[in-house]
Order: sequence, then structure tokens, then C-alpha cells
Amino acid sequence: MSGAFDRSLLSSLGISDENSGVSTGNSWLNGQGESWKSFSPVDGALIATVRGANEAEYNTVVEKAEAAFEEWRKWPAPQRGEVVRQIGLKLREKKDALGRLVSYEMGKSLQEGWGEVQEMIDICDFAVGLSRQLYGLTIASERPNHRMFEQWHPLGVVGIISAFNFPVAVWSWNSMIAWVCGDVCVWKPSEKVPLCGIACQHIVQEVFRENDVPEGVSNLVVGDYKVGELMTADTRVPLVSATGSIRMGKKVGAAVAGRLGKTILELGGNNAIIVSEHADLDMALRGIIFGAAGTAGQRCTSTRRLIIHESVYDDFKNKLAHAYQQLVIGDPLDTNNHVGPLIDRDAVNNYLHAIEEIKKAGGQFAVEGGVLEGEGYESGCYVKPCIAEVQNEWEIVQEETFAPILYLIKYKTIDEAIGYQNGVKQGLSSAIMTLNMREAEQFLSPWGSDCGIANVNIGTSGAEIGGAFGGEKETGGGRESGSDAWKAYMRRQTCTVNYGSELPLAQGITFDV
Repeated sequence: MSGAFDRSLLSSLGISDENSGVSTGNSWLNGQGESWKSFSPVDGALIATVRGANEAEYNTVVEKAEAAFEEWRKWPAPQRGEVVRQIGLKLREKKDALGRLVSYEMGKSLQEGWGEVQEMIDICDFAVGLSRQLYGLTIASERPNHRMFEQWHPLGVVGIISAFNFPVAVWSWNSMIAWVCGDVCVWKPSEKVPLCGIACQHIVQEVFRENDVPEGVSNLVVGDYKVGELMTADTRVPLVSATGSIRMGKKVGAAVAGRLGKTILELGGNNAIIVSEHADLDMALRGIIFGAAGTAGQRCTSTRRLIIHESVYDDFKNKLAHAYQQLVIGDPLDTNNHVGPLIDRDAVNNYLHAIEEIKKAGGQFAVEGGVLEGEGYESGCYVKPCIAEVQNEWEIVQEETFAPILYLIKYKTIDEAIGYQNGVKQGLSSAIMTLNMREAEQFLSPWGSDCGIANVNIGTSGAEIGGAFGGEKETGGGRESGSDAWKAYMRRQTCTVNYGSELPLAQGITFDV
């Protein structure tokens, strides 16, 4: 399939050559902050220019969001859910165009671009059902003629800081849930993929206008870390959900905690798959290759480390090396290609630095890396997925490199393997490939994987929206998307009603006057 990007798709998503990246609901401000040129890593071409927010415009956006919250929280939750249902329908209409923009601006394969929009559709469906299930508990009171219960109320303005690797899905995980909960959102997308944010805002605006949604429920502020700092320091934003590096997350966490705000942090991952001697090696191979090479290794759930039992190590290493030779690297809009580019030249430099550090530490490459040059690779962002034999404790292995570098580590016992799996500071996603029930159950036990996601016989990538998404340790500890992650977007209130004629005190205390 041809990989050429059809620029006419931009206008169908509300994007022109020059764009404001600042919006309060249905209105667009001038964008008087720094301007951002969005270049595609696919071919190096300039897609469009975006004018970001300055401090005054950021404050205008938050003021509008605060005012909108006063009205939006009064809408019945199922009515808010109906609006989100219509957003899901609109995303279905725009799936092809938005998926192609995601692929072209970010560099992931077209199948993954479409898949990311499908995640948005799925979370809309989830949120619609959730809008009729925002439940509380009834609790037995120790006092006669008293009813005690808890209920959940909207929190207020939710700040969303998203990363380049999932330019639209992560925003939707947060915003769709926040909206049915009665919150309003201010979104700062990555300045590396601002056009995806602008396209989403236009799509939402169509639905919001048709439903007379208050101005300021959905807001956009394109900008760099300075806009993020305004948001994290802003007491008007009770919750900040941030996706990015551990370094960034520590700054966000400290700033928001300093004002006693709430955070959802989804940070780095150093994800491992254990390949047991009891594994179905052919099935394992498929999940590992996608996990390690998909999105050019730029998923937070990408497979970074492969912990292989010594009895199958050499055989499986050879299988991997052979499979890597079959990977086709090129324009991600061409569905015949498996691996697209890294996001930019800085990412390429980080990839090359990691390779040098592996060599310095004594690592051996089962599949060599390198930067691709020549026709089709003019952007300078295409690299070879590589495989290195390493030791788990090496400093470079302990760090997350956002690139397609897969580390191979040999183990003897399942306890040793789990120790290697847990022996990093990140704790996002993990997996074991085994047909041995005892190994699988140990991996899932309290003394098994210490990650927020633990899988058996599937890879580390590809989480479903029905489950809560997030990790432990320096991955941040927050949860987004499904299960009961909605509670992070609301405030809990415990209520007691005395319907009797007496006023007994709790704990049997007497206080006679």
C-alpha cells in the first residue's frame, strides 16, 4: 500500500498551514506564545506551524474552565455520557484521517495509528457505561437510626500532560473518564505532536456545539515545559495527569504535592519478558518482536529486556536474530513496513549513545544496530532494531532507552528470573512465557512481578482499556483508563444521616450538658 500522506486530510481535521494551539471550548485564542513547527519524522517535511500559549492565555483558558465546571458538574452523569457517546461516533467517522495523521506526525505504523484511534473509541464506549455506574457504598452505622454512606463528586479542572508516543489515546483515557465524572479538562499535548491535539479539539468541538456543552469543558494549551510548570503550580487545577519520563514525573509530582494537589503519573518502563524452558517458543517470538520493535521501541510498555532460561537461550537467540532480519523498516504509512522512524534526531542520538554504552560495558550484539541512510530515509530518523547480550545490573540496562534496543539476559532458576525482572527502578509492564502453571502462578503471586501489569503468554504491550493502566516504583503509581481508575477524577465524601429522635455520639461517648 502506498505510503504517501494525503495533505487534504489536514483540512478535514481542521488543520491549516498556520494554527492556533490555544482553545477554550469552542473558541480559539491567538496563540501568542512560542511557535512550533511540526516536522514529520517520516520524510522530514514541514506539516504545519502551531502558535502556542503564553502565560496570559493559559490563565484565560483555566478561568474559562473553572466557569464551565460550575455548570457542567450539574449535568446528570448519563447526560454527560451521551455527549461522550457522540464523540465516539465522531471518532469512528474520523478514524482513517486521524489515524493517518498520528502515523505521519508521530511516525508509528499506520496500523498502530488506526489502533490508537480505536483505543479512543473504546474508552468512549467504556465511559458511556461508566456514566450510569458512578456508585458509592452504604456502610453499617454503629448508631441506631443512622444511615452512613459514601458518594463521589466531580473534582474540578483536570490538567492533562501527554507524551508524543501516544499523541491522542492517552488524552482520551483521561478526558472521557473525567468528563463523565463531571470534570473539565485542560490538555497540554506534547509539543512534538501538536497537530494531533488540534485535530482532537476540532472533533470534540463539533459534538460539543451540537449539544450546547458549556464553553470551557474541553481546553487545549500547546506549549513546552514552561506551560507544564504553570499547570503543575496552579492551585486551580486539583488533579494533574502526566505521562512522560521519570525525570519529568518527579518534577511534576514534587510541584503538585507541594500545593497538596493530586497526580496520576504514568512514567518510564523497563519492561521484561521471562522466557521459560517450558514456553511455546514460536508463540513467544511473535509477542516479543512486536513488543520490542513495534512503534520503533517508543511505547512505555515496549519490551526492553528478555530474560531467557539457559537451556533455550542459544536456540531462542538464533530464532530472534532470524526474525529480526525479516523486519521491514520504512515509511509507516506503507502497511508493508513493520518499523517506522524514531520521533526526531534527539531520539536517534539517544539510541546511538545507548549502543556505545553497551559496547563499553562489554555487551555483544546478536543483531547490530545503526542509522539507515539513502532513499526513503532522508529524515535521518530511521534506525535498525538491534539485540544485545548484556548483564541486568549494567547501568545502561537499568535505564530506559526509548528506542528499539532489546537486551538478552540468561537465567538458571525462576526465582533468579523474577529477581532480574524486578531488579530495576521502573515497574510498568511485565510478562512470562511458560506453559508451566506453577511458574505462571508464582509470577503473578505477591512475591512475583512487582509491576502494575503482569501478563502470562502475551507480551508487555497492548493493554486493554477495560483494565486500569499504570505502574509501580518510579513508573509513578497512578492508574488511568478502566476498572475503578475513575475514582482518581472525583472526590470521595462520607455522609451520615440521623433519621431518629436522639443524638447518640460515636464510640459510645457521652457529653451531657
